[in-house]
Amino acid sequence: MDTPATLLERLRQPDDGVAWRDFVYLYTPFIYHWTLQLDLQAADAADLVQEIFLALCNALPEYHHDRQRTFRAWLFTLMQKKWQDWRRRRILVPVSGTGAALAERAHRDHPAMPEEAEYRAHLCARALRLIQSEFTPATWMTFWATVVEGRPARDVALKYGITTNAVYLTRGRVLRRLREVLDGLLD
Repeated sequence: MDTPATLLERLRQPDDGVAWRDFVYLYTPFIYHWTLQLDLQAADAADLVQEIFLALCNALPEYHHDRQRTFRAWLFTLMQKKWQDWRRRRILVPVSGTGAALAERAHRDHPAMPEEAEYRAHLCARALRLIQSEFTPATWMTFWATVVEGRPARDVALKYGITTNAVYLTRGRVLRRLREVLDGLLD
C-alpha cells in the first residue's frame, strides 16, 4: 500500500483542489483569530485573511519543510509580512477620520506568535472534524471514546460489543489518518 502524500506535499500541486480545500478548512479560523487580535474590525480582518491566503497560494508550492524551523514559524512570518504590507497601505491612504488611529497602530509592536499549545489544539480539532466523515460512526465513536474521552479500551470494547484488539486497531487507523493530515504542520 502506498503512503498517501502529506497535505504539504499535495499543496505543491496547484490543481489539487481537495488539498487546498483541506488547508483552507484547517487554517482559516486560526488565521482569522490571529487577525482579530490585531484590533481590526471583522471586515478588515477578513480582507487580511484573504491576502494571507493569496500569499500562501503563491508560497506553498515552493515551500520546503526545514527541520530547523517549524511550519508554524514559517506561517507566522508570512502572516506578519502581510500584516505589515496591509498596514503600510492603510497608513499611506488613510480613510477619512481614521488616519491618527492607523498611524498609532502602525507603531505598535509586531503581534505575538500564537502559542504552540493553542496552535496544536486548534489544528488537531479542525483536522479531526475534517477526517471524521472518512470513518463509519462506529469507528469514530470507538476512537473518540478511547482517545478523546480517555476511556479504557476494554470498557469501550464491552460497550460496543467488539474485541479489545478491534478497539486498538480502530484507534490506530484514525490516529494514522490524523498524523497524515497533520504531517509537517506540527513539529
